[in-house]
Amino acid sequence: MERLKTEVLVVGGGTGGTAAALQAARRGAQTILVSEFSWLGGMLTSAGVSAPDGNELQALQTGIWGTFVQELERRQPGGLDNGWVSFFTYEPRLGAAIFANWVVALPNLHWIQGQVPLDVQRTGDRLSAVRFEDYFIEADIILDGTELGDLLALAEIPYRWGWELQSELGEPSAPPVLEDWMVRYPVQAPTWVVVLRDFGSHGAPDILPGLPGDVMDDFQGAWDGYGAETFLNYGRLPGDRFMINWPQKGNDYGEGCDRLVTSASARQEFFQDAQQYSQQFARFIQQNLGDRYGLASDTFPQIPGTPGGGAFALHPYFRESRRLVGLTTVREQDILPISGGNVAPLPLTPEGIVEAIAVGNYPNDHHYPNHAIPFHPKSMRWGGRWTGTPFAIPYRSLVPLTLNGLLVCDKNISVSHMANGATRLQPLVLGIGQAAGMAAALCIEQQCQPRDLPVSLLQRALLAEPTAPAAVIPLLHPTLGHEEWRSQQELFLNYPEKYPTNGIAACSIESATAPPEAWKMTGHFSRHSEESYRLRGNLLGKNTEPPALVTLFPDVEQQLRQLQDEQLITVYGKANLYGNWIRVEYLNKLNVTS
Repeated sequence: MERLKTEVLVVGGGTGGTAAALQAARRGAQTILVSEFSWLGGMLTSAGVSAPDGNELQALQTGIWGTFVQELERRQPGGLDNGWVSFFTYEPRLGAAIFANWVVALPNLHWIQGQVPLDVQRTGDRLSAVRFEDYFIEADIILDGTELGDLLALAEIPYRWGWELQSELGEPSAPPVLEDWMVRYPVQAPTWVVVLRDFGSHGAPDILPGLPGDVMDDFQGAWDGYGAETFLNYGRLPGDRFMINWPQKGNDYGEGCDRLVTSASARQEFFQDAQQYSQQFARFIQQNLGDRYGLASDTFPQIPGTPGGGAFALHPYFRESRRLVGLTTVREQDILPISGGNVAPLPLTPEGIVEAIAVGNYPNDHHYPNHAIPFHPKSMRWGGRWTGTPFAIPYRSLVPLTLNGLLVCDKNISVSHMANGATRLQPLVLGIGQAAGMAAALCIEQQCQPRDLPVSLLQRALLAEPTAPAAVIPLLHPTLGHEEWRSQQELFLNYPEKYPTNGIAACSIESATAPPEAWKMTGHFSRHSEESYRLRGNLLGKNTEPPALVTLFPDVEQQLRQLQDEQLITVYGKANLYGNWIRVEYLNKLNVTS
């Protein structure tokens, strides 16, 4: 066994772990990243969810998330507007290549593949080392970036798994008592993503049965209310491929989730069942929609012994993990918009200091097989569509209650089961990972423990990060490129009482120019409701309705609000045939007709 020593050790190469390792090394810390798989990025790559949700608004595209989107747009032939579930759909292999390129470019970042944590070492009140099959690694600061919070269990750190009652945290959507189905499904259902391909008229090889017996009845009605074509185009990828991560009678699999945290053998048993369930759903699709749809077996690295091989992601898409019991816990009421506003209150320490270190905006979304619960609303109309209301993650939710030497950096932050439905999304987890990595590097510089790190030092470092500056205050305006972006972030850190309830800072909205390579279309503006717009007199592809006009840019959002019916405009941006929308980046008002 090889013994190594480093300043920062990141265990797990998922979404948060990859971001943490990148940021710690970019700050200058000697860093080791240990991953189980040959692909980095977790949910965004190896778990196959190459259709990220949340933080889609331009002002929220900052930090490593923002640079990742920019690099995808630069590298992905044909662009990112392929499916309708997300504005950014891409080949998983491309995302993995981007992360790998970034990691290997850093000389102070050592990446070790094919290892999982087996044991830990505690020295007094500090976590000091992790043992793997082939390595024993000591570190000054260790980060848990595993998919299921495995270091929390190995180090016997208090964590949560399952539901909290309303009486425990006062959350408005939490149940007063646990119903039987909540006991059956203690956490959100994972999904083993499978990717299909359209083989055309020649037909695809038969997809073999997945589970023994017949579970096809589970999938009856999967695309009711959508239609088969809309269902397939939900997660459409380049190259006539389809990411199958479907919540309605689809391949979410939640049976026996406790097996994920009881033993290694029980976890492997769950993995086998979840993968076979997804295979059975793929077979159902082929049998009902035709043999032109088959397994896209060259999407992922081959998994030995798996029928269909590389059509299946390397591991399940986990929506929930063991959740740390930290210095503070993110609750549902911490992510809900304030009364009469669009943003959640800024997180404060007991001393009244803003401790925001990462921003998100996803609505609260939970997945349970054949069950649903009503949530307190946290959505708003913006830019011609529904989006989630912004909120921030507090630094102390990354820090264990008692143990030193450890930070968490993925879905394993200190968060309730309710709030996890909004904090679990890929862009926010990248932000959490980036903040944790920066905190670890600063702890090395300051020779302090994570609990003693001044949060203001971390916030300033994130805002000034030279490669990927990251927002810590959730604002809808200004965007990162605005000349007042950093000063507005600092303003609300210093004066939280001035934080605008609509999320829009009182600074000029700079008008963009027409992108040089943008797709464009001219037509008459049509307002269907206060925040629903179309471009009348035009059609996209086979669509029979005029395309919707949506935007992620605050200046265009403001213009759309002010347009009059029948106003002739030219819009520049990106067309999405499958969502039947134009993602407007710039518009030009031509004239007004009566």
